[in-house]
Amino acid sequence: MRPLPTGTKERSITRFTATAATGARDVLAEEEPLEIALLVRGRRRVAAVTMRTPGNDLDLALGFLFSEGLLPPEATTGAGAQVQGNVLELPWPPALPLELRGLDRNSYTSSSCGVCGKTSLDLIHQALPFPEDPTPRAYPVNLLCSLPDRLRAAQQLFDRTGGIHAAGLFADDGTLLHYAEDVGRHNALDKVLGHAYRTDALPLYGRLLVLSGRASFELLQKAAMAGITTVLSVGAPSTLAAELAEDQGITLCGFVRPGGLNCYSHPHRITAAVGQTPDA
Repeated sequence: MRPLPTGTKERSITRFTATAATGARDVLAEEEPLEIALLVRGRRRVAAVTMRTPGNDLDLALGFLFSEGLLPPEATTGAGAQVQGNVLELPWPPALPLELRGLDRNSYTSSSCGVCGKTSLDLIHQALPFPEDPTPRAYPVNLLCSLPDRLRAAQQLFDRTGGIHAAGLFADDGTLLHYAEDVGRHNALDKVLGHAYRTDALPLYGRLLVLSGRASFELLQKAAMAGITTVLSVGAPSTLAAELAEDQGITLCGFVRPGGLNCYSHPHRITAAVGQTPDA
């Protein structure tokens, strides 16, 4: 048998058919809480507790803190972080101010909550740290339609469990640059953004973001924070996600599959496939 990848566990199950019940083993995606604690001038401050799939916890923490507006665009922290079990402690730079009240989540974030726990949408509209991407960009529709399958082919945890989300970052030629998997949609994206933050790769101009599920408002907010202007999702966007994409100049596509997609905002970045012309 193949060894279990990190982030999965095996469990005994009973498998039923129309005529029989048999014992079997199945592989499930792990779901554990992660407490993100900041060490600030001798004090320990809990920023959030999120239900996540263990692995890449530092990237998750950095991506969360950056996309919530607590970290500046330039990578300023990450050194000295300690992870013990389900607790991550991150030393906070002494010169960097810290304001946790804006999170307003009672120190708890569900892996599927989207924007729940926020007292109002006003708390989510944060000042974006990067100017608008100055370079005009256009992508062939057949390239965009191929990206979800490329992400799916790379997903080791989904391959073993069938029950996990992914976010993938692609170059404009379709090369998969980085991806992450997690039981939480926004956690998967935070891991991708945290990796970009830690490697000083922000802003992510000219990168294509692919989401394995639906596109929520919170995911579009995180993409906007990172300077991403093209977001592709396998599922549908919400109304608020489409409104945010329109407002922030993001090309948002849903139901992306081989042969077609739905574009909900700024279709000017999508060109026809070779030998085809766009519909009038």
